[in-house]
Amino acid sequence: MGFAQQARIAGTATVSQASASDRSTFIRKTYAHLAGAIAGFVALEYVLLHMSFTPKLITAMVGTRYSWLVVLGLFMAVGWIADKWALTSKSRGMQYAGLVLYVIAESVIFLPLLYMAAYMTSGDAIPAAGIVTLGLFAGLTGTVFITKKDFSFMRTALTVGSFAALGIIVVSILFGFNLGSLFSIAMVVLAGGYILYYTSNVMHKYRTDQYVAASLALFAAVALMFWYILLLFMRRD
Repeated sequence: MGFAQQARIAGTATVSQASASDRSTFIRKTYAHLAGAIAGFVALEYVLLHMSFTPKLITAMVGTRYSWLVVLGLFMAVGWIADKWALTSKSRGMQYAGLVLYVIAESVIFLPLLYMAAYMTSGDAIPAAGIVTLGLFAGLTGTVFITKKDFSFMRTALTVGSFAALGIIVVSILFGFNLGSLFSIAMVVLAGGYILYYTSNVMHKYRTDQYVAASLALFAAVALMFWYILLLFMRRD
């Protein structure tokens, strides 16, 4: 079901149909919640990286290729549940629960990568990747807001690209080969496409009461981009 259909069923206007005041409020709330999700992610990672049990947890997560596949599968399941809560629930509490659940899931899935970046490289990969990610996000967001273009046409291409990438990742884990920098660059491009798509939805497709779901979608795209930019910086080391 599309965003516009959901809005008509719920009797709430989409952002494009709303008044200028309601549209401005929705956009402000969306990016405030996105900032809160990023801040929560950073805080959780800081705590997890300094816990005594973290090395054992990481070993359990990535000790074998099959354990990492299980972790990825659980992350996808939790992500689906979180997105469903945030997008379709009428309860504001459940919407926030979805966002919090997704931030926690991202914090856990990122832990092995950030641990390696923090303790097994020169140490500047994380802040450098963060700066580049935020810079690209700002540029892509500005492109959508300035041009006011509807990027919803990208949905099919992004879906196909995501399934193709997931298949490649699973095969690489099963057969133990390194995907390399070209794959990381392709994934950064895919994440950039999602940022364009979701930012466009923020301006045109979401209902004005779906700012929690909109922030979750943007957070997921930013996290995906950060992951692969961080990998590129780590390969430099």
